[in-house]
Amino acid sequence: MRLGSFELPNPLFVAPMAGVTDRPFRKLCKRLGAGYAVSEMVTSRKELWTSLKTSRRANHDGEVAPIAVQIAGTEPIMMAEAAAYNIDRGAQIIDINMGCPAKKVCNKWAGSALMQDEALAVRIVEAVVTVCAPRGVPVTLKMRTGWCQQHKNAVSIARGAEQAGVAMITVHGRTREQGYRGDAEYDTIAAVKAAVRVPVVANGDITSPQKAAFVLRHTGADALMIGRAAQGRPWIFREIGHFLATGTLLEPPRTQEVRDWLVEHLHDHYDLYGEWSGVRTARKHIGWYVRGLPGGEAFRAEMNGLDDCQAQLAAVVRYFDRLAEHHERLPAAPAGGAPEALDREAA
Repeated sequence: MRLGSFELPNPLFVAPMAGVTDRPFRKLCKRLGAGYAVSEMVTSRKELWTSLKTSRRANHDGEVAPIAVQIAGTEPIMMAEAAAYNIDRGAQIIDINMGCPAKKVCNKWAGSALMQDEALAVRIVEAVVTVCAPRGVPVTLKMRTGWCQQHKNAVSIARGAEQAGVAMITVHGRTREQGYRGDAEYDTIAAVKAAVRVPVVANGDITSPQKAAFVLRHTGADALMIGRAAQGRPWIFREIGHFLATGTLLEPPRTQEVRDWLVEHLHDHYDLYGEWSGVRTARKHIGWYVRGLPGGEAFRAEMNGLDDCQAQLAAVVRYFDRLAEHHERLPAAPAGGAPEALDREAA
């Protein structure tokens, strides 16, 4: 599958999730089978561009191309300026956020709130494309099925966005009203796929290789985007890729492999965030890795009391080494991220 000048290695994408899909997480997911990853959302508000949070989100050092950055906002001109700002800092693809259901985003009429104003949504796409097209940067769009059950307008917005020059559309199979409750539905995604010629990506509740195959068949989508199921389980991409290619399931990864992946993740995480923030923001990732594993809850409680990176890293190594003494391969655990992360997925 192509996106602009980029030939993507496979149709398995990492969803943009605020507070989760930072550079270290994206790099690891790509190494473990993801063909494409989108950054955490970057605000279109100029006064926040110099903040530490935004500067970290705009840091793409060592990241494998293509570098895709999601932007969020409500004003076409500001969104166009945000696109230019991120391109100057290494973005090679710009994704527009029209899917975030978080109240703090929707209360400002950004994210999925934009789906209530189709004309404004299309003007934003037009403005961003106008800035990106001369630079050879594709623009993509991520949205939901609609604002509420009674007003599912994903097909209408998709058609308008395609006419405005968008290169790819991702649809999460829930309305904003649903948040992350209930089950994702895929009929609307199939309808969007039938209505446009640009590639369409299916998102929502893709938690296993079997579910991935079903969603592809049901929607006819060109690719899949996976969010919460990759939290603490970044190897899900290689599992899905193997199943789609062979029809067989991979064995669970070796426990010591998982230890090494997490250690690699933590080193990269500490390098980005520093000692104080690094040890604290790493806790959620470590918690997702051990969720449902033998002794995982007790270890998580112990680990959350550590405030030193080296102590945290050593505790992780000890936990997985002990686990490996009894389990050569990682024991089965519940799929997906921890419940407290449910409001973090950007769309």
